[in-house]
Amino acid sequence: MTVKITHPEKVLFPEDGLTKADMISYYQAVASVMLPHMKDHPLAMLRFNDGIHGERFFHKQAPNYFPDFIERVDVPKQKGKTTYPVCNNVDALTYIANHNTIEFHVLPVRADDLWHPDRLVFDLDPSVEDFDTVRAAALWLRDFLDELGLTSFVMTSGSRGLHIWVPLDRKNTVEETVGFASSVAQRLVQRHPDELTTEFMKADRGDRIYVDVARNAPAQHAVTPYSLRAKPHAPAAMPISWDEVSDKKLTPTRYTMTDVPRIVAERGDAWKGMRRSAKSLAKAIVAVS
Repeated sequence: MTVKITHPEKVLFPEDGLTKADMISYYQAVASVMLPHMKDHPLAMLRFNDGIHGERFFHKQAPNYFPDFIERVDVPKQKGKTTYPVCNNVDALTYIANHNTIEFHVLPVRADDLWHPDRLVFDLDPSVEDFDTVRAAALWLRDFLDELGLTSFVMTSGSRGLHIWVPLDRKNTVEETVGFASSVAQRLVQRHPDELTTEFMKADRGDRIYVDVARNAPAQHAVTPYSLRAKPHAPAAMPISWDEVSDKKLTPTRYTMTDVPRIVAERGDAWKGMRRSAKSLAKAIVAVS
């Protein structure tokens, strides 16, 4: 099916003159590597109807007018439910991007089982511009997860830090996963108290990196691999290899709309085969308890 693009000339990234048409071309170019990480996951759409400097809002409720090629899932909330869209194909990706959705964020659970996550997400969020320490913190976290028998994957956030994902086999509940993530963050901070913190309030963090595990809580979401971010130069959340973390040229916004499609065409997905590393947290929970 061909999705009609409306107002393709609309400028979404004014510093770079990048339009909605440019953005949609990007998403179509990276769909083959992006969609596997979104498959069957409830989607939160971060929309910018007037470009990156205009009003932004998260759109979670799938409108009735969304076409049938966009699947849906009801996610319970305190009062009622939210019917999220599920983006499983290129037409859905294109249609949703056409709604000025610059950023795609997904919940850590799949539509067929909302109570057992298939991934664990750590967000290393710096308080000051010190990406060298962020890179070091990512390696500390990787090594700790290795000690616990868990395989981890890293990507640039396209914003300020790095995100680390751990694939799970969906044997653990949301509550178990959140508790484990909090324990790991606390243990990591104990090892590196001068560089890391779990303090929620920014005023209490000082210059330390915030080890954010809130993306694992019920109905919370994290930016999807290969999603663009609403910042000048259109940076992308880019999966990378662990070897690249040691490269001092790496920055959280190194990869952009203009170069990611070429890189993907040349090397494919840096996280290809990630699901084969999915494990239970059972033994790791005991180890950190």
